[in-house]
Amino acid sequence: MPTFTAPIKDLQFVLHDLLRVSEQEIEGFADLDRDFTGAVLEEVGKLSSEVLSPLNVVGDTEGCTLENGVVRTPTGFKEAFDKVREGGWTALDAPEEFGGQGLPYVMHTAVNEPMVSANMAFNMYQGLTHGAFSAILAHGTDAQKAMYLPKLASCEWTGTMNLTEPHCGTDLGLMRTKAVPQDNGTYKVTGQKIFISAGDHDMSDNVIHLVLAKIPGGPDGIKGVSLFIVPKIRHDEDGNLKDRNGVSVGKIEEKMGIHGNSTCVMNYDEAEGYLIGEEHKGMRAMFVMMNEARLGVGLQGYAQAEVAYQNAVAYALDRLQGRAVTGTQNPEGPADPLIVHPDIRRNLMDQKSFVEGARAFTFWGAYLIDRAHRNDDAEALGLISLMTPVIKGFLTDKGFEYATAAQQVYGGHGYIEEWGMSQFARDARIAMIYEGANGIQALDLVGRKLAQDGGKHVMAFFDMIKTFIKENEDHDDLKTQFLDPLKQGSKDLQAAAMYFMQNGVKDPNNALSGSYDFMHMMGHVCLGYMWARMAKASFEALDAGADDVDFYQSKLATGRYYMQRQLPATGMHLARINTGAESVMALDAASF
Repeated sequence: MPTFTAPIKDLQFVLHDLLRVSEQEIEGFADLDRDFTGAVLEEVGKLSSEVLSPLNVVGDTEGCTLENGVVRTPTGFKEAFDKVREGGWTALDAPEEFGGQGLPYVMHTAVNEPMVSANMAFNMYQGLTHGAFSAILAHGTDAQKAMYLPKLASCEWTGTMNLTEPHCGTDLGLMRTKAVPQDNGTYKVTGQKIFISAGDHDMSDNVIHLVLAKIPGGPDGIKGVSLFIVPKIRHDEDGNLKDRNGVSVGKIEEKMGIHGNSTCVMNYDEAEGYLIGEEHKGMRAMFVMMNEARLGVGLQGYAQAEVAYQNAVAYALDRLQGRAVTGTQNPEGPADPLIVHPDIRRNLMDQKSFVEGARAFTFWGAYLIDRAHRNDDAEALGLISLMTPVIKGFLTDKGFEYATAAQQVYGGHGYIEEWGMSQFARDARIAMIYEGANGIQALDLVGRKLAQDGGKHVMAFFDMIKTFIKENEDHDDLKTQFLDPLKQGSKDLQAAAMYFMQNGVKDPNNALSGSYDFMHMMGHVCLGYMWARMAKASFEALDAGADDVDFYQSKLATGRYYMQRQLPATGMHLARINTGAESVMALDAASF
């Protein structure tokens, strides 16, 4: 069975050496000193490795079951959920007035990572609830906040998001679920939603569904969509549970992975619902949930690669196969361990350099969210809006790639369920699809985010990299090993953006045909930027006489690998983009 250990040193490195959280002039950040964050991460590390990780394979093999209209979670899930709730982990960044601890979102992100690595399916129950909490906090009435937020913060009640229907996924304007207004101010919600993660279960007293639906007589398409709170069990004005609402589970989907999470078909039959925000403005409220979820899904991508990498390293150190070409490394044994072979090293370095860069990128994104919300910083808000599709799309594509790369280290054993590696690949695969399939993320990036506010935010990103390079180019090792490759990658990215500007107007397909390559190119540049910043922090720590010399030297070696072996992919993506749409669109539909 696979094991997991929270990478606390790496988490602390990003928080303190890279982001320097306790030094930032953002509300609540001054409290995030090393001792405090270390104590929190130690505790969540224990919870993740001792409680959640052993249940990962249980959830995978047992799955969820539907019995007489009730969804049962796998053995041990309810007891573990109670421990998570009792520890206050579900409300870490919720405002204190609603029962939370009021910590910054970046701290929620740091705590979330080991829990996702340990048991992604389990963590989704509280993850969806966190998103529902945020949507109601942003758009709910004072009465709705008072009613739902304390119970969602504690996960006494849990939450979901209901968007997709059998005939429409991304194109939500086609939805048929309707909400008919009633004289008492409520709505009768009728329709069917599919792919509803954590749609029903036996771990909380109630499930609060956030449901997109159309009010009859409203505008056509997406402009006519509204958002509603629809409780599984109706309640009185004091929150006391009453009778079952018109909400039922049609079935639990049989999935490739995340078997421990109950992905449900939800049926609404004149269920009582309550409008959130304005009529026909549902997407505005739902996007609060979706954007938060997209950063969380990006984290899922690299968190699954992290746990897969940990187990691949352990196997490569232990498994004896062949001899090193440069001479025997294990003379007392019949063969050398796998770790001596260059191709195994390449595979593991691909994984390690991605995971550590992705962690920095995601935490930086969480830091931008804190800066945007706690400091009312419009520039930070614009920057994280630009980065969100890259975090979601690039990190989940690569997270799946490296989860399967870790599986490859095992050879045939990686294909055998007994070793547990296939679960990481199967669980990681969904992250590329839900919360907006990655092709949609690429279209959002190129079609909307590049031009947002007149291109202000992407230009600010380019200026940020340019400024960082200029300010640090007097450090010879940093310049040659990190800044020069970053400069080339940034030039490639700017050239691609220029191609879109020059050729996308006359034929939009020229831009959209290259959108996926651009998303990956931008992902590589973002990780290159993170690695350059981490290298600077590592050089500074070594110059200051840091005790853990091996740790910082390992960071530098891993970063050099990324800059030399991964970042040059920007040239390949640029070459593809420059070919335009001709070869992509050459065939008639009937020729496929």
